[in-house]
Amino acid sequence: VLNPGNTAEVEVNQGKSALIGSNSIVSNLWNTNYLVINDANKILDNLAVATEPNVRAGLQAYASIFKAMAIGNLATFFEKMPITIEKNAPFVDRIDALKEAIRILEAAETAINAATLPTSFTNRLVAGVDIKNTIPALIARYALMIGDNDKAIASAAKVDLTKKSFLKYDAVSPNPVGFVAISNVNVFQPKNLRFGLPTALAPDAADKRLVLYYQNLNPTPATDIRAKGFFIPADQSTQPIYLGGEMVLIRAEALARKGDLAGAVVEINKILTKKPTGTGSDAWGVGADLAGNFASTNAADILTEIYRQRCIELFMGGTRLEDSRRFNRPAPNATDEERTRTFYPYPFSERDNNTNTPSDPTI
Repeated sequence: VLNPGNTAEVEVNQGKSALIGSNSIVSNLWNTNYLVINDANKILDNLAVATEPNVRAGLQAYASIFKAMAIGNLATFFEKMPITIEKNAPFVDRIDALKEAIRILEAAETAINAATLPTSFTNRLVAGVDIKNTIPALIARYALMIGDNDKAIASAAKVDLTKKSFLKYDAVSPNPVGFVAISNVNVFQPKNLRFGLPTALAPDAADKRLVLYYQNLNPTPATDIRAKGFFIPADQSTQPIYLGGEMVLIRAEALARKGDLAGAVVEINKILTKKPTGTGSDAWGVGADLAGNFASTNAADILTEIYRQRCIELFMGGTRLEDSRRFNRPAPNATDEERTRTFYPYPFSERDNNTNTPSDPTI
């Protein structure tokens, strides 16, 4: 955090007991995602109004994508959450919430695979969201989070890695992260050029993902580090909903956790050798362009390398906290801690209005 006057950001940065339910970032994260769920429900609960089957399938798929992403966002940061919109909504465990997100997406996948979307429908959507590829990509992401490795592998394989799916920003609606933070040297920026990784897992100096995610690899002073990635320029940015590299790393992790260590190593080396430009390059220009010489038969080493590559490949993509927990990285107050909270506290806006709100999780 560059300016200590940005109190909410400072509290998130400090985490632990400094982060409480009155924090505006925590409240906005919670409230905004429930607004998305509520709006998606308005479509999903009234699909019968669309009498044309193909249009109905398109509406179901589009709304399901955003509802599932909102559930996934909440389940990333909160231990429990409601999955219904009602007075005193009951809370469910985040794993059950993720299972609901997968159920919604699978129903949408069935509908969209049986449909042919008319241009009268697609022309009225905001350009960017590739419905048919986004659905299996999200299923793969959430299946990995709940430990359903077979489903994660199968769904990741359905995604066409040559295609892009994204949220498009412009001068009227600029990228909020780019506009508020990255293009402003008074809010927050990355702490180091290691993608937030400990020194032992620092990237290879020749890794070309460094020039994608950072503006200057030789900052003066050394602490004057600036992010780039997909956030700037804020009025022209194209924010990926998922990256092709995420699908490869999902396969790597799921295979490793199933005991197929050799298969996992093959996927890791695909990430290491992937090029940012040229023939066969990454659709988004995310490429390490290194020698694919990772070799190990040790499960712990392989999983650590997958974590390392996820932190680099998916930098600032919103997956780090979930990854830190799933890979059992050093928790708050542990030696060499790598996160300052394991789950966020529940916002007062929910606690004050929902008698079912649980006690805050331990730090």
